Amino acid sequence: MRMIFPMPWQSLILFVVWLLLNESIAPGHLVLASILAIGIPLLLRGTQLHRLNINKPVQVVLYALKVLGDIVSANFEVAVQVLGPTKRLKPGFLAIPLDIEGDFPITVLASTISLTPGTVSAEVSIDQKWLYVHALNLVDEAGTIKEIKERYEQPLKEIFGC
Repeated sequence: MRMIFPMPWQSLILFVVWLLLNESIAPGHLVLASILAIGIPLLLRGTQLHRLNINKPVQVVLYALKVLGDIVSANFEVAVQVLGPTKRLKPGFLAIPLDIEGDFPITVLASTISLTPGTVSAEVSIDQKWLYVHALNLVDEAGTIKEIKERYEQPLKEIFGC
């Protein structure tokens, strides 16, 4: 079965999305959706380096909800900061020591930081031990590093088991 469906969930999503985009379940669309749902994952199976292990799937949902809430609240904070006197802004860079390991978990952390308004991930060190982040208003460097590590990195360590 893995030979035909190397990525079963992606195949199902491709099949459903194709039908939703075309707003039709006509036989031709069902056949084309099936061809795409089987063909695309077969073409891409060689691009997967390894299977992603998620130790706590429920934690993924909680993490996503936390990040979504942070994005909404940070939008308001950044709006107030930008609309106020810009002389009060203190932009700066942070060097955050990383405890998580692996390309994907580090990418998720960097993406989370970049998705949250007011911060953007700038670079990961070559040895993947440091993440460099730019903050729009850096008042307390140590506090910001601690907050990122506790709020985002710790849950990702639990989710990915690293």
